Amino acid sequence: MTDLRLGVLGYGLRGSLARTAHRPGKGARVAALADHDEAARAQAARAFPEALISGDHRKVIEDPDVDAVVVLTPDHTHADLACAALHAGKPVFVEKPLEIGVEACDRILRTAYETGTRLYVGHNMRHMPVVRLMRDIVGRGEIGTVKTVWVRHFVGYGGDWYFKDWHAERRYTTGLLLQKAAHDIDVLHWLAGGYARQVQALGDLMVYGDSPHRRAPGEPKPDDWYTKDGHWPPHTQRGLNPVIDVEDVSLVNMRLDNGVLAAYQQCHFTPDYWRNYTVIGDAGRLENFGDGPGGVVKVWNSRRSTYRGEADAEYPVPDAEDEGGHGGADPLLIDEFVRFAREGGRTDTSPVAARMAVAAGVGATQSLRSGGAPGEVPVLDPELIGYFERGQIR
Repeated sequence: MTDLRLGVLGYGLRGSLARTAHRPGKGARVAALADHDEAARAQAARAFPEALISGDHRKVIEDPDVDAVVVLTPDHTHADLACAALHAGKPVFVEKPLEIGVEACDRILRTAYETGTRLYVGHNMRHMPVVRLMRDIVGRGEIGTVKTVWVRHFVGYGGDWYFKDWHAERRYTTGLLLQKAAHDIDVLHWLAGGYARQVQALGDLMVYGDSPHRRAPGEPKPDDWYTKDGHWPPHTQRGLNPVIDVEDVSLVNMRLDNGVLAAYQQCHFTPDYWRNYTVIGDAGRLENFGDGPGGVVKVWNSRRSTYRGEADAEYPVPDAEDEGGHGGADPLLIDEFVRFAREGGRTDTSPVAARMAVAAGVGATQSLRSGGAPGEVPVLDPELIGYFERGQIR
C-alpha cells in the first residue's frame, strides 16, 4: 500500500500530531507543511526532511502531491483553511474544536456537504481507553438508562497551557468553555446519547486576571513557559499573555435533547490534572478514578447503602496500545483518519457531534457572560445531520 501523502497546516502546540501521522512506508507520511512562523518551519524541516516546507498554506492545499490535508492551526482559522481544502477536493482532518463559533462550524459542514469532500474532526478523547471503557459499561446496561452525567475537569497546568498565548483571548477562542471544554462536552454527549438543548453557566476570571506578570505585546513566550513540576502555586506564574479576557473557572448545567441532565465544571488553577466522570442511570452509577494507566472505573448497581468505597464492580483502565499523545488516543485517531480518507465509511468521531459540542460551549459562554441566563443551543440543519450520519453519503 502506498502512503497517504499528507499536507499539514500549522506546526505549533499540536505539531506532535503531525509527527504521529508521519509513518513513511507504513500508510502515511507528511509530504508538505505550511506555517507562517519561521522557527516553526525550521523545526518542521528537521522533522520532515523530504517534505515541502512553506509559509503559504495555499502551496500545501494546491500541491498535486498532497492527498489529504491536516489542519492544526489556531481554532479561529479552521473554517477558512478547512473550506479551502474541501473546495480543492482533498479529505480534511480538522483538529478540535471544529471552530470558535456556530456559524463557522456550519460553514465547514455545509462546504463538505456541497463539495462531497470527506471531513474528519479530531476529537481524540473518543479513542481514550477510559472513555471507551465507560461507554462500553453504559452500552452493556450495567447502570440502566442514563439519566444524568456530571463532569469535573481539573486543569492543573492551565496557567501554562491556556494563559500564556492566544488561548487567553476571546477573539481567538470565544472562551475556554468552548476551546477546552468542547472535548469533554463531546464525551458527555457520547455517553448520554444526546446533545445539549439548553445551557446555563456561571464563570469568572478569578486568579490569572489579577496577575501583573505579563509579557509586553509582541514579546515571545520564554523557553521555560511550561515545566512539569514548576510554576506552583499559581501566583508564581510569569510571562502570562498580555491580554487575558477568558474565564479560568466555570460551571455549566445542561438539558440534553433526550431529557438527560448534565453538568460540567472546569478549573485552571488546581494542583492536579485529571477528569472525573460520574454517569448515573436508573439502575446504578459509574465513576472513574484516574483517566490513564493505573486508573479504574467503578460501578455501583446492586443495592442501596451509605457511602461505600468498595464498588460492585471495578474495571481497570486498559493500557494504551501505543504510548502516543493523549493516553495513546492520537495514533488511533490518525489510523481512523487515514482509513477514512482512503475508503470513507463511518467513524467514531463525528462532524455533527463536533459542531454540537462547539454550539453548547458557545451557548454556555454566552450564558456565563450574561449573568447566568439560560439559553437554547441552535439546532443544525437536518439535511446536514442526515448526510453525516449516513457516513457522508448523499
